[in-house]
Amino acid sequence: MNNAQIAAIFELLADLLEFQSSNPFRIRSYRNSARVISDLSESIATIVAESPQQLTKLDGIGKSLAEKCVTLVETGSLPQLDELRQKIPETVLQLLRIPGMGPKKAAVLYQELHIKSLDELKIACETGQVRKLSGFGEKTEQAILANLEFAATAGDRIYWSEADAVASDIRQFLLEGPAKLEQLELAGSYRRCKETIGDLDILIVSQEPDAVMDRFAAYPSLRDTIVRGGTKMSIRLQSGLQVDLRLVPEESFGAALQYFTGSKEHNVELRGRAKSRGLKINEWGVYRIDGEEETYIAGQTEEDVYQTLELPWIPPELRECRQEFLWAEKNNLPELLTLSEIRGDLHMHTTWTDGRASLRQMIDAAITRGLEYIAITDHSQRVTMANGLNSVRAREQWDEIDRIRPEFEGRIHILKGIECDILEKGGMDLPDDVLAEADWVLAAIHYGQKQPRQQITDRLLGAIEHPSVNAVAHPTGRLINRREAYDVDMDAVFSACKQHGKMLELNANPLRLDLHDTHCQAAVQHQIPIVINTDAHSVEGLDVMRFGILQARRAGLTSQHVANACCWSDFSAQLRA
Repeated sequence: MNNAQIAAIFELLADLLEFQSSNPFRIRSYRNSARVISDLSESIATIVAESPQQLTKLDGIGKSLAEKCVTLVETGSLPQLDELRQKIPETVLQLLRIPGMGPKKAAVLYQELHIKSLDELKIACETGQVRKLSGFGEKTEQAILANLEFAATAGDRIYWSEADAVASDIRQFLLEGPAKLEQLELAGSYRRCKETIGDLDILIVSQEPDAVMDRFAAYPSLRDTIVRGGTKMSIRLQSGLQVDLRLVPEESFGAALQYFTGSKEHNVELRGRAKSRGLKINEWGVYRIDGEEETYIAGQTEEDVYQTLELPWIPPELRECRQEFLWAEKNNLPELLTLSEIRGDLHMHTTWTDGRASLRQMIDAAITRGLEYIAITDHSQRVTMANGLNSVRAREQWDEIDRIRPEFEGRIHILKGIECDILEKGGMDLPDDVLAEADWVLAAIHYGQKQPRQQITDRLLGAIEHPSVNAVAHPTGRLINRREAYDVDMDAVFSACKQHGKMLELNANPLRLDLHDTHCQAAVQHQIPIVINTDAHSVEGLDVMRFGILQARRAGLTSQHVANACCWSDFSAQLRA
């Protein structure tokens, strides 16, 4: 099992235990360990193979949790989880997908109204049964109804980051098998780097199809084989994810890769262009049509496929039928941003608030990752659950940064920053004179996210107009598969950022990826600089930057669009301006 799968199991254990009103300490222990494991750069499976006792040296991983990690790696399952699942109907877990529906509320619905599915919950809400329960009420009932559709689809897709861990593991497993693989690529929405993935598509060229499928059938996390034919095989993993494997001829590999990468809209446009030229494109190749006769002319590589239509190869991230064909026709495809071009990270937390690493540890980690500059941006006081900084503590932290800066001179530039909340009533969470002392101020909304559209918009516009604010953090507040974006007039936000010279953050946390790729495109059209940040709460959290880069690539962003792709001298000049 990979780290993402192990972390997901510990989160599920915590949910099920909380559903049963179990020991809060145990629940908190599982949640903390899930966060640690999901942020960990080293594979748990590798640690288990080399030295299992090293697991207990990880923050928050005691002997019991370490033993569970070993069990998961070695067997792919956990007896404790299996026992809990037998006691709680699987359909009850659907209730937890509803934004704001924690395990305790789900337990009340199950115990009091015997609700075991979203359909049953909808009926209970529509007939006014839910509002009668203690702790619910009419507003809660209406909120549940409004979020049922979101909850129904949230469980159908997993985060790209989770799919990437699975894809990498399966790729390695197949490559280490006895069959010789001439080519192996993953396609579908995974290759296009969409923020969520429904399934995985693998394309392979091999002269040993039976051996390839036998190896695929032996994948350790396999739950069952859905279908196995001569050239296609589909399996379902223990997580529920479906993985499809196709064996294709070498001369058709490029055409198949293009076809199964998609998107559907991109392929429809491509086929239309082919038809207008007397050509036909499918997963087997490009064919010239002459009456009833079809002649194969290309298909071994994707470049060949696009070239037959007088187009350059189009990066997979752009294949959503937005602007890619217009760019390609003009030979003006953007040179998409790469991780190596990022010079700074301007959103991270330390043990001063809810981070798990000290100032020095975060700075050292940033240097190790080759960054030229960072901003330390712990929470402001409104975020009480994170021990947010008031004016006194903020200044104390900035004094500490001033003291340690000489230790890192010539290696990295450290900005004194803050992630300052935008209050529910409007205005900033810290006084103006305090914010004026900061080098970098992120404005963020963490509370009052269900306020009316105009109120949310006015709060953001007020922050953007504030002279000390540099950028808006995670501007729409969404959590993918967990919480929808708050209702905000993004056009007004774009106009205000343009007018006041402010930046917008693309938060690289794979649970956020906020801004959405279409919002990133709109920001670029308004000439608003994007700053891609990790929002790291640990050393390992700095590594999520790659997910933000993928989101930026889907938006067509280049290094010219991203403020923290600038060298320090250019970025600091932007701040002074």
